[in-house]
Amino acid sequence: MKYETIILELEDQIATITLNRPEKLNAENNKMADELVDVFQAVDRMEEARVVVITGAGRAFCAGADLKERFLPRIEEKKKGVIRDVTQEFSELGCLALAHIRKPTIAAVNGPAVGVGCTLALSCDIRIASTEAKFGFPFVRVGLSPEFGSTYYLPRLIGIGKACELIFTGQTIDAQEAKEIGFVNQVVAPDQLKEVTYGMAGKILKMPPIAIQLSKRALYQGMRAPDLASQLQNETFAFVHLLGTRDHEEGVKAFLEKREPVFKGQ
Repeated sequence: MKYETIILELEDQIATITLNRPEKLNAENNKMADELVDVFQAVDRMEEARVVVITGAGRAFCAGADLKERFLPRIEEKKKGVIRDVTQEFSELGCLALAHIRKPTIAAVNGPAVGVGCTLALSCDIRIASTEAKFGFPFVRVGLSPEFGSTYYLPRLIGIGKACELIFTGQTIDAQEAKEIGFVNQVVAPDQLKEVTYGMAGKILKMPPIAIQLSKRALYQGMRAPDLASQLQNETFAFVHLLGTRDHEEGVKAFLEKREPVFKGQ
């Protein structure tokens, strides 16, 4: 697909997805929704990409949905009795496509991340925020409930009490408060965001890719495992599989020989 509202770049095994409607503060419209589903699936298939970074062009990460394009037509459809196929909603398709990316995903939040922008950042594995970033879940303010997996991820990340507070009040918090409640991993100066983000991506790239992918899978399976015994089975299968990889052998030898390992994803 040729993208119009996003930019996809690949450099040094890092795929960067940039939301690119800066004149609209990267507000999500129908075109962007379709393109995000496609690009999430595309980067998962990219063998040469081992880490994915998501960021925004200009001064915002994403200011939420484009209300005129995303909501007003549906309000008119509802008045006419038109019923849509709910199985094709971006809030479900996009969230699942992002969750299915086997590589680590890092949100580099360069500015306001509101509504779907906030839930998009929330759905990434790691969040690094500029001091210019702000986060908000304003869904109830427009008569909606939160979407894009936020009711799954948010309570697990910051606790049910704080999640209820943010959702029920629709308030916006700054980057520092987001760091204090555990919503973001790091807060950095705007001119350091790129360096810190790609520095973290570089650290991940030095690790064995198969072990990273299975570790990511195990962590998310652990969030929904019904009990410890079930998760121990998941862990053990991954652990035993990795014992047979060349990267495991290389890691052990490098440690014993006091040198840096060279992992090849084998």
